[in-house]
Amino acid sequence: MSEDIIAPDTDLHFIKDNHDPQDWQSETTSIASSIYKGLVENGRKYQTLREQGSHVPSDEQMFETYEASHLLAFIIDSDKGNALFQAPVEKPKHILDIGTGNGTWAIDVADLFPDATVRGVDLFPPPVTWLPPNCILEVDDILQQWTWRDPFDLVHLRLLDAAFTPEETDHLYQQCYDHLQPGGWIEQLEMSSFIECDDGSAPNNSILFDWGHRLTTAANKAGRPLGIMRTFQGSIEKAGFVDIQTKDYKWPIGPWPRDKILKEVGSVNYQHWLIGMEGYGMWLLTKYGDPVPWTKEGVQVYVAKMRKELSNPRIHVYHRARRIWARKPVDEDWVKVEFSP
Repeated sequence: MSEDIIAPDTDLHFIKDNHDPQDWQSETTSIASSIYKGLVENGRKYQTLREQGSHVPSDEQMFETYEASHLLAFIIDSDKGNALFQAPVEKPKHILDIGTGNGTWAIDVADLFPDATVRGVDLFPPPVTWLPPNCILEVDDILQQWTWRDPFDLVHLRLLDAAFTPEETDHLYQQCYDHLQPGGWIEQLEMSSFIECDDGSAPNNSILFDWGHRLTTAANKAGRPLGIMRTFQGSIEKAGFVDIQTKDYKWPIGPWPRDKILKEVGSVNYQHWLIGMEGYGMWLLTKYGDPVPWTKEGVQVYVAKMRKELSNPRIHVYHRARRIWARKPVDEDWVKVEFSP
C-alpha cells in the first residue's frame, strides 16, 4: 500500500504493461487526475480506482451522507467515555480505518490519540484540506496486498454493505487479522437497509418497507450481497478472532422518540436518509434493478416518494445497526485452549 498522503498506488493498479517507459511521468499524472475527476454516471461521480466499480458515489452529496452517519453513530454512544469505538484499546500506536469516506472518523481518532498514527483508506480522495499531523489519508484498494510495515492495534471498518463479493469479504478479514498485533482489535459498525415500524404508525403497504427488498435483490444480482449486518460476525469469527462482542441498535428515522438522545439521533438520521438514498440506490437500481435495470429518472421518482413518506411526522420508523468488536488471539490464548481440561 502507498504511504503517501492522499496518493494512489499507481504502480500497482494503473500502469499497463505496454506503456512507454519514457512516458511514465505523463501517464501517472493522467491517472492521478482521473482518480480525482472520477467517473460521472447518472449525474453522480464514482471512483475509478477499482475496475469492478463502486455502488456508492464519491461526490459532495455522498460526503454529506457520510458526515451524517458519523454524527448519528457518535451521538448514540455519547454516554460512553469514547464514542468513536468500543474496543478496549489503550495507548494505541497504529490504527487503520477501512472505508474512511470523508475521513471524519480517522481525524477524530487522531485528535483523541495524538501519539498514534491513524491511517484512513478508501477508493477516492476525501474532501479534506487539513489533517492532524498524526493522520494519513490514502487512496488505495484495500483488497490489494498490504505493505504497511507496522502492525495495527485497531482496524476499524464501517458501512461496507454490498462493497465486496463473499470471496473478497473473506480475503479482507484475513488481511485485517494478519496485520493486527497479537491482542489487537477489529471493530466494525454496519446498518440495515430495511426500515421497520413497531407501532403500526406506518401502513403495511408503505413504500418504506419496499426499499430494503429492492436494494437486496439488486445487490444479489450484482454479486455483492446486501445484509452484511447479519453475516459479519460469522466472517470475523471465521478469520480467527476471539472475544467477539456485539452491540445492537435501533436508529430512529425522524425526531419522533421521546428520549432526548434518540430524538437527536432520529433528527440526524432523517437527514442521512434524505441526503443519502439516491446515492445508496442509484448504481444498484440502474444496473441491477428488478425486473430490468431502472432509468435514472425512475430512481429519482422512487427516492422522491421515499422522502415524502419519511417526512410524515405521524410515522415512527427506524432501522437496525450493529457494532462488533473482537480480538486477535495472543499465544497465551492458544495455550489455554490446548491444555484446558
